[in-house]
Amino acid sequence: MTLLRPGNASPDLSNECGRTPLSYAASRGYESHVRMLLERGGLNPDSSDDDCWTPLSYVVEFGSEGIVKMLLEGGNVNPDSLDADGWTPLTFAAWYNRGDVVEMLLE
Repeated sequence: MTLLRPGNASPDLSNECGRTPLSYAASRGYESHVRMLLERGGLNPDSSDDDCWTPLSYVVEFGSEGIVKMLLEGGNVNPDSLDADGWTPLTFAAWYNRGDVVEMLLE
């Protein structure tokens, strides 16, 4: 994956598995990075990788409530997207006992 520097690669650039910088930042809970990528624009916050996981899928399992809120408030994210196994972000949130995120997704 190419590092993003001012004026270089698109923030939607994906690696060999289809993961974008946004999905990596979201999965690791890097709120400031997610905010920067979303503010920069020019990316699809609902892009999916080869397993049909979106940044929201990753953050529900591994990340922070703040990032879930950022992605949902952006309005271009499908909270009901299905991965390759038929799981949604809500399914992941319930499976990993993320009650805070379940409530956000149900709103």
